[in-house]
Amino acid sequence: MNRFRRTLLLSLGLLGASLTLGAHAQSRELTVASSATYAPFAFENKDKQIVGFDIDIINAIAKQQGFKIKLVNTPWSGIFAALNNGDVDLIISGVTINEKRKQSYDFSPPYFAAKQLIAVPKSSSVTSLKDLAGKKIAVVNASTADDVVSREFGKTNPNLRRFESTPLIISELAGGGVDAAVGDNGVIAYRVAQNPELKTVDDKSFPEEAFGIVVKKGDKALQDKLAAGLAAIRADGTYATIYKKWFDKDPGAR
Repeated sequence: MNRFRRTLLLSLGLLGASLTLGAHAQSRELTVASSATYAPFAFENKDKQIVGFDIDIINAIAKQQGFKIKLVNTPWSGIFAALNNGDVDLIISGVTINEKRKQSYDFSPPYFAAKQLIAVPKSSSVTSLKDLAGKKIAVVNASTADDVVSREFGKTNPNLRRFESTPLIISELAGGGVDAAVGDNGVIAYRVAQNPELKTVDDKSFPEEAFGIVVKKGDKALQDKLAAGLAAIRADGTYATIYKKWFDKDPGAR
C-alpha cells in the first residue's frame, strides 16, 4: 500500500469517527426539570404524565432544534440544586427572570409575560398588597412572590407563611388558614377558577415579569439552541397555538 493510499484511508477513518461522535453529541438526550404542581404550566394528568404550557413549549423547541428530552418531575425546593449538581440540563418551570437569579444562571429569552396576583376569599375587601398588612399571607417558598411579600412586610414576619407548591397555598387559603395567597398570575388565576369561594386581586403596582428557561451559567451552546428554537416556534405560529390551547386567548391579550 503506497503512502498516498494509507494517508487517504487514515483521513477517511478520522472523518468517519468525527461524524459518528458529532451525531452522538447531537442526539444526546437532555434532561429537563419541571415542578409538576404548577398548572397550567406543568402538572401531572390522570395518567401521571407531565403536561402543560411549559411542557408543550420545550417539546416544540426540542423538535425544532432536533434534540431529544427527558422530563423529570422535580420539587421546586430542589430544582436549582438539581441543575447545579448536573442531574438535569435545563429547567422550565415558570421561573421568573430576575437580576438575582441571573448572577447564578443563564436564561433563554422570555417565553411568557407574567406578574404577581393576589388570591383572597370573595368576601375580602383587599384591593392591593398594602391592604394585607397584619394579615396572614401564603406564598411558595423561595418564589418571586416570597421576595415581593418579604420586601413589603419583612422576611421574618410571622404572618408570612411559606409552602412548597401553589396547590398548597390555595388549599390553605380555601381552608381559612391564611387571609391571602400571592403567586404568579397564570397559575393563581387557574387555581382560583377552580375555587368558586375565591377571587383574584390585581395590584397595578406589581411590576411586569417574564418566565425564562434556565441553564447553567456559561452554557452558551444550549442557551443559543433554546433562543433559536423559541424564535422559530414564535415565527411559524406554533407558540401562538400552544398559548391559545392553555390560556384560551392569543399571546399578549389581557
